[in-house]
Amino acid sequence: MTASGTFGYGTEYCHLFDIERLGAIVCKGTTLEPRDGNPQPRIAETACGVLNAIGLQNIGFKALLKEKAPVWAGWRVPVIVNIAGETITQYAELADMLDGVAGISALEVNISCPNVTAGGAEFGAEPGPAARVTGAVREATSLPVLVKLTPNTADIVKVAKAVAGVGADALTLVNTLKGMAIDIRQRRPMLGNVTGGLSGPAVKPVALAMVYEVAGAVKIPVIGCGGITTASDALEFIMAGASAVQVGTAGFANPQAPLEVIEGIEEFMRQEGVADITELIGVGRR
Repeated sequence: MTASGTFGYGTEYCHLFDIERLGAIVCKGTTLEPRDGNPQPRIAETACGVLNAIGLQNIGFKALLKEKAPVWAGWRVPVIVNIAGETITQYAELADMLDGVAGISALEVNISCPNVTAGGAEFGAEPGPAARVTGAVREATSLPVLVKLTPNTADIVKVAKAVAGVGADALTLVNTLKGMAIDIRQRRPMLGNVTGGLSGPAVKPVALAMVYEVAGAVKIPVIGCGGITTASDALEFIMAGASAVQVGTAGFANPQAPLEVIEGIEEFMRQEGVADITELIGVGRR
């Protein structure tokens, strides 16, 4: 899959490669109303990663229904809409209004964005709020519900169990780690929002460990996300227990990274005599 916020709405990449070969596309985080996002600058490179503080800039759900969903309805590849809100009611409203829309195959509940002042990670850091948001979304939609969890929590296993317990169909692990950078010449933070979310290869060991822990604690599928750049990275997550993976930041430097990951996994399976990818899920667990 492609990770939310890194692949636009999918339409931006159609001319670069055959996006129908992807397992799924997760679109930008979507809110009830359009959002301008955080002040510039919003992105800063770091060692082996990127800090971003986009602030959920998006066109809003009405424009998504009018402009994007009709296009998605003609694709074979499933599109999953990432949703975000400032209140539990907003999450439920979004889930209800996106239910049954042609072109939308599932919802990914964003309770993990570290770059907004309300909502986002404030719901995902503790089991109680995370479960309440998930439960409200589950009641409001017939679509499959994925929940994207934050690594910025004291115990991600407890959060995962709470979310699974109220009807989540799958979990995405993990969103970005909170971080910052300072411009020593300007003597001020590099990001207009001061802090941002760290993604890229630097976070992979953290994300991999969390996938390993959560996959062993819940019975629903886990989707690995965080620093996946190559097929080898993706295979590590699968062997740790992930049933699928998402490629995000790698696409900024190489837009074809998601496709190259797929092709690399296929080549690994041929070399190793693996007939079905499910044979590899969790084989690295002890």
